[in-house]
Amino acid sequence: MSFGQETVLLRLNYTKGDVYAAKMTMSQEMGTVMSMGMNIDMNMKVVDVTGDTNITEMTFTKMTMDMLQGGNVMSFDSTKSDEELDEAGKMMKGQMSPMLEAVLTAKGNDLGEVIEVMAEPNVPGMTDFANQSNVVYPKEALKVGSTWAFQKNEKGMVLDFVYKVTSILKDKVELEITGKSSGMATGDITGTMAIDRKTGVPLNSNIDMALSVQGQEMNSKVSMTMTKL
Repeated sequence: MSFGQETVLLRLNYTKGDVYAAKMTMSQEMGTVMSMGMNIDMNMKVVDVTGDTNITEMTFTKMTMDMLQGGNVMSFDSTKSDEELDEAGKMMKGQMSPMLEAVLTAKGNDLGEVIEVMAEPNVPGMTDFANQSNVVYPKEALKVGSTWAFQKNEKGMVLDFVYKVTSILKDKVELEITGKSSGMATGDITGTMAIDRKTGVPLNSNIDMALSVQGQEMNSKVSMTMTKL
């Protein structure tokens, strides 16, 4: 007896008016030279859906950062007042505060490709957050074992991702991520991702990168969760 293998077509099926809470955690460690941890809470609202095109607005609600560099410790927490921050924290607040007040508008398609990004006001580095999900879906239907590739250029690095479908469940699709980084940083990428089967929204992703930067070993981790409000 043989059964037809289940297939799934991954598409972003946003509904106008939907709001998602996103949490992103990033860490970088470069031996004893530098370590950095950053947590960002964001809200994303779907403001328009027309055919296969969508427009979303993203705002930052909270940001924390801890950094150790050259023996100096710097910490920043956007929920703390100036009185609660040290001098380094106040300096970081001056750099980060404009991002917390900005609105990031992104136009994309149902494959997850970002077509156009605009930050208001235009804050340097803000638009980098528009495409942090690290996935663009293939046009064809997928089954368990299916793979596809996606390339992304990020700050002088060329990231080549390969996605493999490890399971198709009733409510979600699970992926294994592998890949390579080249350019300014070379190394290997590993990770996992779970995608809501109905909406195509990545529910969570974990990406680890073991990199070499100018002869220095660097480990980078990025985790993200998306929850519908």
